[in-house]
Amino acid sequence: MTSEVWSMVHRERQALIADLAELPAQAWETPSLCPGWSVHDVAAHLVDNARTTTPRLVLAMIRARGDFDRQNDAGVTRERGATPAVTVQRLREVAGRTSGPPVSTDSRLVEEVVHGEDIRRPLGIARRYPGDAVKPALRYQVRTSVAMGGGRDRVQGLALVATDRELRLGDGPEVVGPVLALLLAVSGRTAFLDKLTGPGMEVLRDRLAG
Repeated sequence: MTSEVWSMVHRERQALIADLAELPAQAWETPSLCPGWSVHDVAAHLVDNARTTTPRLVLAMIRARGDFDRQNDAGVTRERGATPAVTVQRLREVAGRTSGPPVSTDSRLVEEVVHGEDIRRPLGIARRYPGDAVKPALRYQVRTSVAMGGGRDRVQGLALVATDRELRLGDGPEVVGPVLALLLAVSGRTAFLDKLTGPGMEVLRDRLAG
């Protein structure tokens, strides 16, 4: 199963590289869906994540004094190339890696799909993600706390119902919509809320606003 997940991760990395390779240089400074980060910053973050190993992460967290945001910012600074072309080359160099932090490999799918949309949506680039990548990413986010990069706290007591896949997660007032929109909302993105409906939406909106 792990090899199947890595195959999906590698596919998503290659798809993003293809989308970024011909992007005009000025577009790289477009604000992403990650507050305070440009498209270029998110791409550099993906390079840093792909290079992650447990010892490397431990050392980075020590240097950041236990602050995840500081650790992420340091990784962006380290891996962001002097030009977009350099960063694209770095993405190519790490595209086939199978390293990562000491958590489920499904977290790598979250990184590639969610950050892929953090980049693509502001640029007006559309990708039709395979369900076999999005569904396990959503399941991972639902069972992982916000403090650890997931979204469990945001959807506790709600039922998530996908309209384009056979998938229902949780119990309670329903939040209904495409599985990609569910994943992004659970991951804290508000740009896709217009694609979701259901009696649980008021609770979800309040939690995202909070």
